[in-house]
Amino acid sequence: MTKKLTISALLVALAMIFSYIEVLIPFNFGIPGIKLGLANLVVVVAMYLLGARQAFMISMVRIILIAFTFGNLAALLYSIAGGILSFAVMILCRKIKGLSVMGVSVAGGVSHNIGQIIVAVFVVENLNLLFYVPVLIIAGVVTGFLIGMVAGLVLPAVKKAFHLY
Repeated sequence: MTKKLTISALLVALAMIFSYIEVLIPFNFGIPGIKLGLANLVVVVAMYLLGARQAFMISMVRIILIAFTFGNLAALLYSIAGGILSFAVMILCRKIKGLSVMGVSVAGGVSHNIGQIIVAVFVVENLNLLFYVPVLIIAGVVTGFLIGMVAGLVLPAVKKAFHLY
């Protein structure tokens, strides 16, 4: 139990560092609101390393701490919506036999963007925002692919480092 808590705290800190890096060095994809989602790398790794419950807690703690540190209530609302939908989809996708870490991450990236656009439609009260969905799907696939690729590469090393085989 203590080992899991310690690893979780380290992963929250790492996710916060990754979020801070994205605030400091915005990755400009030429599309407003699109981010690489470096902190999601930590969530994907945590899901495979520690299980769904612990990964969800890491994700929520990170979202809340980052919103209070670098954002505002609106940022919290968008992040929570994207984070919860993304996490739910990744958990469901993880149960699909043969779907790789990369596939789970892509599904998470796409659903994160969809969760945020759903909130935006309600906040702004404008259905025209839904025309942005195809762009968000493409962005989610690209960023999810990159995050999933890195997660797949680092997962064995992280398991070995924490003696979690």
